[in-house]
Order: sequence, then C-alpha cells, then structure tokens
Amino acid sequence: MPAARTMPSTDNTTGGWINGFIGVLIFSGSLPATRVAVQDFSPVFVTVARAAIAGVLALGLLLIFKEKRPVRSQLFSLIIVAIGVVVGFPLLSALALQYVTSAHSIVFLGMLPLTTAIFGVIRAGERPRPAFWIFSITGSLLVIGFAVAQGLTASPAGDILMLLAVLVCGLGYAEGAKLSKTLGGWQVICWALVLSLPFMAPLTLLLQPASFAGVSTPAWVSLGYVALFSMLIGFIFWYRGLAQGGIAAVGQLQLLQPFFGLALAATLLHEQVSIGMLGVTVGVILCVAGSRKFAK
Repeated sequence: MPAARTMPSTDNTTGGWINGFIGVLIFSGSLPATRVAVQDFSPVFVTVARAAIAGVLALGLLLIFKEKRPVRSQLFSLIIVAIGVVVGFPLLSALALQYVTSAHSIVFLGMLPLTTAIFGVIRAGERPRPAFWIFSITGSLLVIGFAVAQGLTASPAGDILMLLAVLVCGLGYAEGAKLSKTLGGWQVICWALVLSLPFMAPLTLLLQPASFAGVSTPAWVSLGYVALFSMLIGFIFWYRGLAQGGIAAVGQLQLLQPFFGLALAATLLHEQVSIGMLGVTVGVILCVAGSRKFAK
C-alpha cells in the first residue's frame, strides 16, 4: 500500500475520506445486528464466534496474497488492535445490549471521534489545532448530556459498558491506523484476527449453544453480518481511510454513524427513535464540518 506510507496529498486525503465513509456505513449496522444476534445467542458467544469466523477468512486472505508476517516490533500494536476491536468493543457492546436498545447504544458512538483523536495524539503523534478539540468535545458533550438525561438512570450497567466499549474501540482504531501506514490497512485487521484465532476458535466450540434448533434466521444473518462486514470488510476501508486522511480528521466521520445506525434501528428493529435522539444526532453531525477544517 504505497499510498498509505507517504505524506498525505490532496488526492490521498480525499481517498481517505471516501474509504472512511464506506467504513462508517458498514459499521452502522453493527449494533442493530448485534442486538438481534444476542436475542438467540449469548453475548460472549457472539463475540468469539464473529472473531473466529472473521479470523478464518482473514487467514485465507493472507495466504492467498502471500503476505509477509509482521515483524516483532509490530506485534505489540497488533495485540492492542486485537484487544480493542476484535475482543473489547464487540464483547462490551454485546453485554451492554442486554440492558439497552441498539438505538440508545448507538448514541454513545458519537464519542468515538473524540476518543479516537485522543489516542491518535498519544499513539500516533498527531497534533490537531485547538479549534478542532472545541468541535470534537462539543459533539461528545451533546452525546453525554443526552445519555445523562435519558439513559443513565434507566440502565447504568448498559451505559457504563458502552462507555468502556467506546474507550477501547478508540484505542484500537488509532493503533490500527498508525500501524496501517507501514503494514497496510487490510493487513492490520487480518493479522489482528489471526493472532486472536487460536483463542477464539476453541472458545467458539466451547461456548456454542447446546442446540441450534431454536436459533432464528435473523440471528444467523446478524451473526454473519458482524463477522464478515463489521469484523473484517469494514476495517479494510476504515484503517485505510484513517491512514490516508489522518486519524483525528477522518475519525470525525464516526459522528455520522449514530445517524445511520438510528435509521437502521428504526427501520429494521422497529425501535422507537425519540426527538431527543434525533436532535443529538443532528448536533454531533454538525460538528463534523468544523472539526474537519481544523484537524490538520
């Protein structure tokens, strides 16, 4: 991936935003699909099964394209990626969805751009302008304010789990984007999945339900979606986009994810989307333009 290893040009930055946008579209279906899956499967089984399925596919891709193994200095970053996005976020969000609706949990994703940007500074050395933080923090405060007003008293366990999920996910995003500049975008998520496979495959067999007779078709389809799209294909676009356009800048596209996710939750799951949810979503989306302008 030569383009990901050079200093960002105008075309490269535009490509980064396009790839990032595609990744966000794919990720938008993750929480609604997980919500459906955990109705028939346990949250832990969904976590390990999606990683195991994606890990087998990732191993196949690496073998087909005869990719070189990561060097020892890259293994620590790959472990962080695996902990953040292969295990941490899927498990914590699946556990949270036992307590809250997918529409409610999606609102928390509005904080992902801020956590990703913070870890982009810590792990990748990015330095956005001060004005960038104003827009990013404003969007996050809108989300937190809504959660306090609508959800924390209803299910503190679900909200705490989602907050932790967003934190580890931001770390995994930033670390993966940093590594993508030298290892390649799709290679990063594939190697992270392969590193996790020796643990996830046995756990999948150990934690599988005693019988699959009662598992509905929507649950199977949802498990397939989070394994193929959320765990693998989405990251191919996302990590490439972050590496091309900058972690802090392209990371602000995540502010669009609640909007797409709420639409899916309302359309597919028939969950109620309140005026407050829509208002918060619109507010954080408006922060994208300002934060994008001052990200560099």
